[in-house]
Amino acid sequence: MNNKIKYSLLTLPVVLLVFGSCTKLDQELNSTLSNNQASNALGANGTQLLLQAAYNDVGNPYSDPGNILALEEVTADQCVVPTRAGDWDDNGKWRALKQQTFGADGVDIIIGQYNALNRLNFDATNVLAFNPSKAQAAEARFLRALSLYQLLDLFGQFPFRNPGDNLLNAPKVYTGDSAVNFIIDELTAIIPDLPASNGMSKANADAANTLLMKLYLNRGAFVKRESPTFDNADMQKVITLGQAIINSGKYAYSANYFDNFSADNSNSKEGIFAYPNSSGVATNNSGIHNMWWATLHYNSYKPLAPQSGWNGFSTVADFYNSFGINSTPSQTPADTTLDTRIGGRYYPGVTDVSGLRTGLLIGQQYYEDGSKVKDRKGNLLIFNTNFSPDLKETGPLLEDVGIRVLKYLPDFSNNGKNYGGGTAGNWCMIFRYPDVVLMVAEAKMRASTPDNAGALVLVNQLRAARGAAAMTTMTLANPDNVSDPKTLLAERGREFYWERMRRTDLIRFGMFMKPWALKAASDATHLLFPIPSAALAANPNLKQNPGYN
Repeated sequence: MNNKIKYSLLTLPVVLLVFGSCTKLDQELNSTLSNNQASNALGANGTQLLLQAAYNDVGNPYSDPGNILALEEVTADQCVVPTRAGDWDDNGKWRALKQQTFGADGVDIIIGQYNALNRLNFDATNVLAFNPSKAQAAEARFLRALSLYQLLDLFGQFPFRNPGDNLLNAPKVYTGDSAVNFIIDELTAIIPDLPASNGMSKANADAANTLLMKLYLNRGAFVKRESPTFDNADMQKVITLGQAIINSGKYAYSANYFDNFSADNSNSKEGIFAYPNSSGVATNNSGIHNMWWATLHYNSYKPLAPQSGWNGFSTVADFYNSFGINSTPSQTPADTTLDTRIGGRYYPGVTDVSGLRTGLLIGQQYYEDGSKVKDRKGNLLIFNTNFSPDLKETGPLLEDVGIRVLKYLPDFSNNGKNYGGGTAGNWCMIFRYPDVVLMVAEAKMRASTPDNAGALVLVNQLRAARGAAAMTTMTLANPDNVSDPKTLLAERGREFYWERMRRTDLIRFGMFMKPWALKAASDATHLLFPIPSAALAANPNLKQNPGYN
């Protein structure tokens, strides 16, 4: 195939960004260049470099808490970013996300992530125009499918252009069931061509099947978000795909939950697909260090105090309490039957270096020498849950309010230099094995002939691995209490908090418009994010989502 592509301002920057320093393309703007000519000009390794550029697009949107995580978690029930005097006000965007009051083009994060996901969409598609091998094409199409899934989830639609399409014509736009089917067909077609040797840092068959499971499980929610329905055939596909991954024996629960998020998590037995980072290396580092910078206090790490954190992202009491399935939880290092995912425990290489413990940080904070951490005014730093209703914090609790979340553990290697600066070695987990297990459990409960007992067995196996007491009964969700601990929704919350999926779960479980801590009941408008006005102006096939006109 030797289709000719007319290069425009849309395509040239990508090529020049990757190759401008090493390759000369003797073409003028808007000149015609065949794929073969372009491939020859880019060199023998050109297609692989284009593919790597697409992989690089995955890092920051999925790693930085101010990107996809903000859209998926701050809009949901387990994450809040209060304004602390002049800190974290940002024209009220965090309050607008939390309280679901944002409008069209009202929050820059929405625009930024729409553009970031479409860049991944474009860069992955671009690989297909340069004579890739079957394996390269399969990897590129997986990355494109990931971007399309995320666009469909967040925005309800996605633009699509085939390689070689006339750039003067607006891309086609997929919505609803046709969008779901398009991505399913893409993934089904590429799975046989994905290299079996690919680990979790590359597109692999298990990652593609996990994404397929998500599409089948969420189809009813993507088509009818206000009142999702679940087709038995889709649920059976989720079960079949998931059981194949479970039965493969390739994955196992980590002995310590937080090993999955440490600076050494590249060896995680739970990782299915992840973005790789290397300790001490800044090139293509995803910014994963912002996962702890965004939440920790200015004084949390003594060597960098008062600039060791940004004192923002927090969680709420209702989520903390959801870990106690039989009573209000207490969090001490001596706990043995309390869910270890709540944290509060010693972690070697972290606690002995900084005093920081894992998971949900509540109460008085300590340094590694046992001394008590103080805030910038000299008061004891005691993290609490005393949010003001309007999320505008003032007074003596200004710096203390909010349970902090330390899920990705700081990288203290290289004498602590990897704590910040974009050189942390933690890999960003995108798909983990427990998601496969809990999706199978959910599909069993949603099947036309529910297998609630089988679902409970799977959930309790996971809970046992997390040091948590078994549940004797479990429902999908409690429509009157989003934090009811004896539900599958709560179990997903305990396992996947701050992993960019809570909003999606709440919509699928019919709970997103319900009231919860710091948010009143909301309407259907914010089940989708608005399409940015610049995108609407550029592509007449896009339509603004209801409620934003």
